[in-house]
Amino acid sequence: MAPATMDWMVWTVPTAIFFIVIASLIASFTVWGIVSPPVVRKGFLPMSTTRGDRLFVGLLGSAFIHLIWIALTAASPWMATGISLLYMLAVGRWG
Repeated sequence: MAPATMDWMVWTVPTAIFFIVIASLIASFTVWGIVSPPVVRKGFLPMSTTRGDRLFVGLLGSAFIHLIWIALTAASPWMATGISLLYMLAVGRWG
């Protein structure tokens, strides 16, 4: 049985997958940064960034994409996830 402090949280498979993916991304980027130190570069974002910065901007933008999607439509959130993945790829590659 879960501690009383965690009773409010509904731990479903999608929730667990979400947190596992985010934790895996952060761990992977940490190891990658140790093995190959990041280089600051200028892309379409209005600031010079490293790959970790672009990961953060991509995750933050993806959260906003999902919030806007949920606020404006009743369609499946999986479509917002697809849009977010494309956004993350664009920010990671050209940001």
